[in-house]
Amino acid sequence: MYFVYILHSEKFSWHYVDHCKNCESRLSDHNRGKVKSTKAYVAWSIIYTEQFQTKFEAFRREMEIKSYKGG
Repeated sequence: MYFVYILHSEKFSWHYVDHCKNCESRLSDHNRGKVKSTKAYVAWSIIYTEQFQTKFEAFRREMEIKSYKGG
């Protein structure tokens, strides 16, 4: 299983969209500053997840969501 997730940083009013195999582990990575693109905006919470059978499906959905906000 793969997941698309949306994170929210309340402190900075920032959102981040990505895909992964394990949302809990990935959230932990984000909040420990292990993800370069999000470490400046800690602390994160997951506000949305969507499950897919394949990585390709998850990636396609991630790109679709990102297109809604202009990239």
